Amino acid sequence: MSFQTVTLTMLDGFLLNIQLFVVTLVLALPLGLVVSFGTMSRFRPLSWLMRLYVYIMRSTPLMLQLAVVYYLPGILNPGHILPRMTAACLAFVLNYAAYFSEIFRGGIQGVPAGQREAGQVLGMTRRQIFLRITLLQVIKRIVPPMGNEVITLVKDTSLSNFIMVGEIIKLAKDFGNKGMIWPLFYAGAFFLVFNGVVTLALSRIEKKLDYFRV
Repeated sequence: MSFQTVTLTMLDGFLLNIQLFVVTLVLALPLGLVVSFGTMSRFRPLSWLMRLYVYIMRSTPLMLQLAVVYYLPGILNPGHILPRMTAACLAFVLNYAAYFSEIFRGGIQGVPAGQREAGQVLGMTRRQIFLRITLLQVIKRIVPPMGNEVITLVKDTSLSNFIMVGEIIKLAKDFGNKGMIWPLFYAGAFFLVFNGVVTLALSRIEKKLDYFRV
């Protein structure tokens, strides 16, 4: 099999990795923010429920979560199985929303309470205080830890092959079963390049957000 054929095949697989990466970020970031508000809620049952969700997601392997999301619907309702890619996206969103929520919570709670109190003294509403005082500082604080999670997400997309999603690592292993080992190493090059692009983008975001020091 030619190098060009292998490259085109693996590129098709890596597009699934990119798709999973994008869907996870687009959905897990806002969900994580909602969950963080839930964990900080003064309504104890909601706070306990959200904290339990975060604990379960962070304390169990992502591969186990993938298996549960993919196989459980068929067990509960025989004959109804989620498409593999849909199950992978759902599992990744639920998993990463839990991690993102803790980053959001830390960023929000890290803003000095005195600044919020000063906003109240000036007659600002809670919404104005959050948008004009808290949010900008939260974004500045969470970019570095969020960046680490984003880079980890790039690599974690390969775990979707556990439920036989045809991403690049699965395709590389398929080539390996045919006696071609080098595609496994070649797959690493795709991740190195993509992570390089992501790292560069995160660095530029950090520089643009350097409007004040916290």
